[in-house]
Amino acid sequence: MRIQAKVRRIGNSLGIIIPVEEAKKYKIVEGDVIDIEVEKKANIKEIFGSLSFSRGTQRLKDDAKTGWEK
Repeated sequence: MRIQAKVRRIGNSLGIIIPVEEAKKYKIVEGDVIDIEVEKKANIKEIFGSLSFSRGTQRLKDDAKTGWEK
């Protein structure tokens, strides 16, 4: 089973909500113990916000465009 779920605050903890369609499909009911494999999706804003370049990003863009203009 592979579903996408959003992490939510539940009291002082974090939890996920399994969509009812998926719960029915896999016969998951309250109290069941399940295994979860976590794969965090990359946040593009966090990735690019953490990078630093020796030249400004506009200069990098300009250099990349060089030769493409006709």
